[in-house]
Amino acid sequence: MALYVVATPIGNLEDITIRAINALSNSDLILAEDTRVTKILLDRYNIKKEILSYHQHSGFKKIDRIIELLVQGKNLALVTDAGTPAINDPGSYLVNEALKAIPDLKIVPIPGPNAAIAALSISGFPTEEFVFLGFPPHKKGRQTFFKNISEIKSAVVFYESKHRILKALENLEKFSEIGTRQIMIARELTKQFETIYRGTLAEIKPRLTDKNLLGEFVVVIDRT
Repeated sequence: MALYVVATPIGNLEDITIRAINALSNSDLILAEDTRVTKILLDRYNIKKEILSYHQHSGFKKIDRIIELLVQGKNLALVTDAGTPAINDPGSYLVNEALKAIPDLKIVPIPGPNAAIAALSISGFPTEEFVFLGFPPHKKGRQTFFKNISEIKSAVVFYESKHRILKALENLEKFSEIGTRQIMIARELTKQFETIYRGTLAEIKPRLTDKNLLGEFVVVIDRT
């Protein structure tokens, strides 16, 4: 009985480890954020396993069913659509609930891709310490989110969607402390149209237009 937390590619399907392939192949069931997305990956590596959906809208009945499978001695693999499960992801709630129900449950991390770490690795910024903030709130608390960034002295990493990236840059511009810091924005990491933007806010913003706002973005702000 074990729950394997398996990191999967954030774009390029070749970015998967041998250990991840083995964990998925040997599990009794795979828990996936979107079964259609996960099936593409499984088909690529000829993995024939039953898939059960688990995502942010999964209710208590779904979680109870998953826990019951673990109690029965099943080995389950948890994946997200892209990257490492339970990092800015509802998988963390499942892990917590499973441990409440089965305190001695074996939780096995299968490390691999993570967009924030990938972006940090190519930023060129000092990364002895950094603050990861996930996605900014859509409405309530959004202004506070960006104000807090201006007060953080270490490097900062956050995600943003194509629908809100320009608005996020506008929010950052309101704080002079951020305007002088170097920034790197990574678009479509590991994918065909991967693009990296470097510079200050004033230098980067004109380079982002409606024509190139595709996919998701990782924003890395250098420390003060």
